[in-house]
Amino acid sequence: MAFDGTWKIDRNENYEKFMEAMGVGLMKRKLGAHDNLKMTIQQDGNKFNVKEASNFRNIEIEFTLGVNFEYSLADGTELSGTWALEGNKLVGTFTRKDNGKVLKAYREIVGDELVQTYVYEGVESKRFFKRG
Repeated sequence: MAFDGTWKIDRNENYEKFMEAMGVGLMKRKLGAHDNLKMTIQQDGNKFNVKEASNFRNIEIEFTLGVNFEYSLADGTELSGTWALEGNKLVGTFTRKDNGKVLKAYREIVGDELVQTYVYEGVESKRFFKRG
């Protein structure tokens, strides 16, 4: 499928501001902006396996479209939510367990890049990945 492959972070837009809105401390924001994130995505029908490797952690996430699952961000923020496929875009809706606020996430292929967009409390951030 289109998302299949290994994707390495290339650049960020407004990522530190997004992390600040999420409540991530200054030091973690500075480190997070240079995490060297690499994602390996495998899709099998409605099932996805995503491996994330960065300077901070290596995790493997398995999810099925439309099925609620639990997830923790690198800073320890716990979320619960789902991914859905809308057209050729993955749309994630996650609720923070600590404050009940919603984080929206989008993944789409634009040209030769995987663009991951986050929206939280009116702050939008984009992370751009290249195949690698």
